[in-house]
Amino acid sequence: MIAFIDERRAAHGVEPICRVLAIAPSTYHDDVAKRRNPSRLCARAKRDGALKPEVRRVFEANFRVYGVRKSLPRT
Repeated sequence: MIAFIDERRAAHGVEPICRVLAIAPSTYHDDVAKRRNPSRLCARAKRDGALKPEVRRVFEANFRVYGVRKSLPRT
């Protein structure tokens, strides 16, 4: 939803879009503030950001597959 608002805010404004989407404008503004200043992120979000390159590396090394290979059930 945040990306949707970002794309249309110049034409319609944040508050009217949030009203239609039934979300609080403060939700959008909080997200924007966190993107501008990552130190405002919670500890979990900071840790996720730090781990993202390692997760990407493992994903690429595993032939871009998530999890173990699943075999077909035998009948």
